[in-house]
Amino acid sequence: MNIAFDAKRAFLNTSGLGNYARTLIKTLAHHHPENQYTLFTTRTSENDFYKRISQSKNIQIEQPQGFIDKKLSSRWRSYGITDILNEKNIQVYHGLSNELPFNIDKFKGKKIVTIHDLIFLRYPELYPLIDSRIYNKKFRHACDTADQIIAISEETKKDIEKFYFIPSDKIKVVYQSCDEVYYTAPTEQFSQEVISRYKLPADFLLYVGTIEERKNLLTIAKALKHVENIPLVVVGKKKKYFKDVMEYVQKNNLENRIIVLENVANNELPVIYRQAKIFIYPSIFEGFGIPIVEALISKTPVITTNGGCFPEAGGPDSVYVNPSDENELAQKITTLLDSENTRKQMTEKGFEYAQKFHPTTITQQLIEIYNK
Repeated sequence: MNIAFDAKRAFLNTSGLGNYARTLIKTLAHHHPENQYTLFTTRTSENDFYKRISQSKNIQIEQPQGFIDKKLSSRWRSYGITDILNEKNIQVYHGLSNELPFNIDKFKGKKIVTIHDLIFLRYPELYPLIDSRIYNKKFRHACDTADQIIAISEETKKDIEKFYFIPSDKIKVVYQSCDEVYYTAPTEQFSQEVISRYKLPADFLLYVGTIEERKNLLTIAKALKHVENIPLVVVGKKKKYFKDVMEYVQKNNLENRIIVLENVANNELPVIYRQAKIFIYPSIFEGFGIPIVEALISKTPVITTNGGCFPEAGGPDSVYVNPSDENELAQKITTLLDSENTRKQMTEKGFEYAQKFHPTTITQQLIEIYNK
């Protein structure tokens, strides 16, 4: 089968949508080599993903070629690739990041789009108005024109039905997975190198995610005031919201208890997860919440948000809190820190639950959709 992807995020995004696309493409190419995969991207970057897939015999990368297409690469992505899909006899085109070309109706094959979330419609105050309008135009068009929509959670599926009036039978839920690197324990030597490189303390709490308002790091900082003297390690890209967090941290003399790490390599993250006492993810809303799965696979207890998609990712043995209640969060942290036995039970059951998100399981579900 000839399958093509909108792979821009796989090459150019370091988190979120990029991780989703990279994991999906790598696993499909490795476990289903009988197919030919074409990746459309406006440009590439010399990262580990590019080095790996550029050596694959069943993967081809397509980029804009002419002067105008190179100069107007966004237009090429929205209008120019459809003719190439037909020329290459592509059978299935999968938009991995919420959108399809605006002229995709001219494509002779089948069209699939993955919708990750509609947060900009649920919480418009978190987005500039122009961004929300652009997202809405692209997402709505993709949902209307796709032959099949993939939602990354039941919660996202409900939102697609609610906001875009899409019939339920047009939407399939296929969960996200995390990179296969999380499923293999790092060597002791490599673990010690990472611990030393980032000067990780013996015991710490962990947060992983972009440092933005929706992810709600500030509530963890507030809860830290009410918890014993254990530090918090924060791994993520800083946005403007980081300033608000640090103002609170400095005002409340918490500087010595928060360690912020940036540009952590993907193969280093499993070490950090495995060293943490508790992973905390009190996000206001997500399409799925892949860091939760990464923590479960790393055998780290999880505290996350009640409601929404979070129980889908965290399973029955994670701890759930009101993301706006710093006192409840502090109480749950203290309870877990005081009970090694509870943490052990959570890690064992959480690891077992997270097997349903293994990359081979997820990609097999996708292959069945492509074949159908």
